[in-house]
Amino acid sequence: MVTNKKIKEDDVMTEVQIIAIVIFLVTMTAIMTEKVHRSVAAIAGAVLLVICHVITANECIETVDFNTIGVLMGMMLFVAVVKQSGIFEYIAIMSAKLSKGNPWIIMVTFMIITAVLSAFLDNVTTVLLVGPMTIAVTGILELNPVPFLMTQIMASNIGGTATLIGDPPNIMIGSAAHLSFIDFILNTGLTAFFVMFVNALLFYFIYGKNLQVASDKMEKIMRLDEKKAIKSHSLMVKSIIVMILVVAAFILHDWLGMESSIIALTAATIMLLIGKQDPEEIILSVEWSTIIFFMGLFIVVGGLEKTGVIEMLANGLLAITNGHQIMTMILILWISAIVSAFLDNIPFVATMIPLILTMQSGGMQVLPLWWALSLGACLGGNGTLIGASANVVLSGISKKNGYPITFSYYLKRGFPLMIISIVIATVVLYLKYS
Repeated sequence: MVTNKKIKEDDVMTEVQIIAIVIFLVTMTAIMTEKVHRSVAAIAGAVLLVICHVITANECIETVDFNTIGVLMGMMLFVAVVKQSGIFEYIAIMSAKLSKGNPWIIMVTFMIITAVLSAFLDNVTTVLLVGPMTIAVTGILELNPVPFLMTQIMASNIGGTATLIGDPPNIMIGSAAHLSFIDFILNTGLTAFFVMFVNALLFYFIYGKNLQVASDKMEKIMRLDEKKAIKSHSLMVKSIIVMILVVAAFILHDWLGMESSIIALTAATIMLLIGKQDPEEIILSVEWSTIIFFMGLFIVVGGLEKTGVIEMLANGLLAITNGHQIMTMILILWISAIVSAFLDNIPFVATMIPLILTMQSGGMQVLPLWWALSLGACLGGNGTLIGASANVVLSGISKKNGYPITFSYYLKRGFPLMIISIVIATVVLYLKYS
């Protein structure tokens, strides 16, 4: 049996490290090319590590971040119950009516709704709720929905950047770095606000000036009945109360002495008990393949950490920047953004987390690096049509309704806006930590 061995700067790479790297690269290639389902690829990589004696079964369990898994499971269950009330459709119709049918105001309002919901719910869930309503509203106005959906794709990733629970990378980073909900609001949340504001201004020049509709079409919007969207008044009231309590608990979780996973799972349990929905149906609606993917991914990256490869990568990165904190921060921000524009940001973040922890153990102040990783990975998803799951899902909804969003169409608009977002993030981080 090959034993685990931490690498030192002057060591030649050992057999176990080579095996761990090969398994990691093969697994990531399978995930990125989608030749194999990502959950199957992640679990296969984890199993290979054990078979090849790179890590033991007990060490596999140690590498899994169960706080991240708990938050994901809890929020998936919670949202699955809450959405049965019809509250999200109600919000969308009310917003369209408050906009008086004005297409530009509707566009901005739906952007804000998407961003806010994405800050607290899964991005994919958010666009699945808002997307069909957008198609319906633009259909009444006889407008092309693509500009509206483009703004919502961008807003979903910006909103997800803002909070601890807004995007899986943030959940992972928050758990590993012991960062609170308030920490994210004050750091990534503040940056996301500036990015959202700038994006809204730019979208006015890209789309807003050309949005014109007849007054009779606007009147049709005002005749929509939001009350018909409510499926259960009782469940809606319960959902609102529990949502307020959940947000308060996330904000106060340090004072309460509770992990974020416990808060999420508690909220899910309460909604399952009081929601009066079919528990089996709700439980089956959880994306279990995503949960399995995360667990396998933690183990595959854990193989690199256990064998010392992560330490080697950390030393290499520090050699490039000469250990300069600001240079390292900016490098991580831009690499994260560019990589996340084309590849799944979850595997990338899973790889970067132990690397940053290794730098921390070497005495480096890494707080700026966590925010750089979060901002780069989350905002980078806006770069291309495949940069985030929400992008793919919403473009699929658009295509299904006869309005395809092509890769090139999105790239010409999304990539420049993403670069502008990262420039804003760079300025904010530099001013704060220089």
